[in-house]
Amino acid sequence: MKILNLFLVFLFFAGIASARAPKIEHCIQPQYNAEKHFLPEAGNSVDENAIQKEKVVDERNCKEIVKKIIPIDKVWAGHPARFSLLTNGECQYIAYYNAERHIMVGQRKLAQDKFELFEIPPHERQSRERTSTILGWDSHNYLALGIDKDGYIHLSGNMHVNGLTYFRSNCPRDITTLVQIMEMTGENEKRCTYPVFIINKEGELIFRYRDGESGNGNDIYNIYSTESKKWNRLLDTPLTDGEGEMNAYASSPRLEDDGWYHMYWVWRDTYDCSTNHDLSYMKSPDLKKWYNVYGEPVKLPVTFGNKTLIVDPIPPQGGIINLAARLCFDSKGNPVLAYHKYDPSGNLQFYSAHFTGNKWDIKKLTDWDYRWNFSGGGVLGNADVRLGSFTNKGGDFYELGYSHVKYGKGFFLLNEDMEICGKVLKPVSVADTMKTEEKGFPQLKIMTVSESGNNNELGIKYFLKWETLSANRDKPRRKPWPEPSQLYLYEVEMKEQ
Repeated sequence: MKILNLFLVFLFFAGIASARAPKIEHCIQPQYNAEKHFLPEAGNSVDENAIQKEKVVDERNCKEIVKKIIPIDKVWAGHPARFSLLTNGECQYIAYYNAERHIMVGQRKLAQDKFELFEIPPHERQSRERTSTILGWDSHNYLALGIDKDGYIHLSGNMHVNGLTYFRSNCPRDITTLVQIMEMTGENEKRCTYPVFIINKEGELIFRYRDGESGNGNDIYNIYSTESKKWNRLLDTPLTDGEGEMNAYASSPRLEDDGWYHMYWVWRDTYDCSTNHDLSYMKSPDLKKWYNVYGEPVKLPVTFGNKTLIVDPIPPQGGIINLAARLCFDSKGNPVLAYHKYDPSGNLQFYSAHFTGNKWDIKKLTDWDYRWNFSGGGVLGNADVRLGSFTNKGGDFYELGYSHVKYGKGFFLLNEDMEICGKVLKPVSVADTMKTEEKGFPQLKIMTVSESGNNNELGIKYFLKWETLSANRDKPRRKPWPEPSQLYLYEVEMKEQ
């Protein structure tokens, strides 16, 4: 069963929808030792030689159980544009495109089995700098939900180098009262893409977007005041500035256990995705003052000229695509990045970059005999190679997920020297067992979107599921089109077996 994960994840940061893993502490093994957690590849007895050759961490003691499936609405299935699911306390909110491609929103209490739905009044885009609530053919035009500390709901989306499209509710915790607000600050809001809502350490709502286009764009950050109900610039300058020559495809700043925000990015010269280059990294205590990995202050806006921020100087056409990287930390809190690029033979490989205190230690992880040639603009339909999650598992071991068109998918186990020393066996997810319902279009893929927000239910996660054809480089698709797909909400519980 193929699961379509929208390739926009590579166009913007993993965190762009701020999806979170379910809280399953009762299923997580805190540390690993050979006797208890490392199993031989085959057989029933633990053989020390087998363990030395390949360690296998078996985590299949947990299983996903479907607790509830709620049908929501019929939705457009001609191409994907990511929907949004936000959980806030006992309430849940959704935003999606219906069968007519109009923006719809909905809400429910977690104890309820039905969403209250509301259609945003539809209107077409009159010019590129104007707004629209009707989806065209652009798979960049996802929807993003946020909620401020007073409970007012914020929605943005359906824009790719277009005028800012933004809504705010008139009443707290009531998504049916959304109204369109034509500007935030009124500056640099005519060519917007990639909206993201972020909650900072103080509980304040931050809005991030790109002003400009591929090869010529800047990252803008606004902050919302619940007292004045107005947006202001968080920074006096853009966070990143391509200076008219390029733009940064950056992850959303992620708050880590050290109390700092961390982010990474690649620079891109043109609309052509093969022109991504120079994987980079920086950190901040407050989203205002930024520092390089050595602890030195960074002058804003960040430009390509600041070479101290570069992790790996991958050249254009060097094999890294938008945000094809993952970040975690070693036991001392030093950053470790996993990413892909071409090796000297021209094959695409996974690499790691581990900051060891005075430099980035770069190592090749895989030895695959395959080259993925990617180029051009528009959202790619499928990725031949994908990075999965990258986590520190404790005990000087790391886990790195992967999906490969030739070598399949799974999870590598890495040791402290960033060498693949085995694999991690995961329980089969509910999404992996799903089958398409529409029989007339075998090309249909299953889409899922995880929740953002603050789900306080231990061991419970929610996600949206629907079916659609894959992305078409943002170009219209000839008829026939599939019939509208059923949109569902899944409630899943992780349980030990």
